[in-house]
Amino acid sequence: MEVVTPSASVRNLGNIGIYFDADRSMRCHVQKTVANCFTVLLQLRSIRRSVPTSMYHTLVVALVLSRLDYGNAVLVGLPAYLYNRLQSVLNAAARSIAGLRRSDHITDTLASFHWLKDEGPGAYSVQAGDSHLSFTETSLPDLRRLSDMPPRRLRSSLTDQLHVRQSQYSVVGDRSFAESGARLWNSLPHDIVASDTLSRFRRELETFLFRQSYPSTLS
Repeated sequence: MEVVTPSASVRNLGNIGIYFDADRSMRCHVQKTVANCFTVLLQLRSIRRSVPTSMYHTLVVALVLSRLDYGNAVLVGLPAYLYNRLQSVLNAAARSIAGLRRSDHITDTLASFHWLKDEGPGAYSVQAGDSHLSFTETSLPDLRRLSDMPPRRLRSSLTDQLHVRQSQYSVVGDRSFAESGARLWNSLPHDIVASDTLSRFRRELETFLFRQSYPSTLS
């Protein structure tokens, strides 16, 4: 009989890949993402003075921020300390572009770049909304509008909110699209969820998330 030894983590989805921990914490994925991003930033700094700032900015977005965005839907519901590690990459990338020191204040620079704080949940909110606007029973069977639920389960049938399915699996279930996507959607203001086009939804959501990230810049 062959003995199968369990792995602490496994990688899936391509060369960059998403790492899944045995305890479903996503720590390994965050650690490897952060390490890879800082490695790329270190390599890019060697050409910082050789290219225009606009080109350097483009390279950082393409080679660093794209790694933060890759598979970010699996990062919903992470503890704050893991989000903070991802945020540290965003801060370092902004400082590298702006030529700031590590001790320099970074909030105004992030706001000027229109980079949202806590990139993972912010981007996931956009994905949840995009999926809702393209909602069909066949493509997203796990997401249901409350207005489609039986009347006995709803006080008012005139609603754009989604039904949050309760899962018996506390760790994985809370992060599933059926639960977290619906919960994020329901947390958005009504004027955003009532958008009649995808372009308008994205525009309104970006403004909403930007104001949440940088309230002091709008005062």
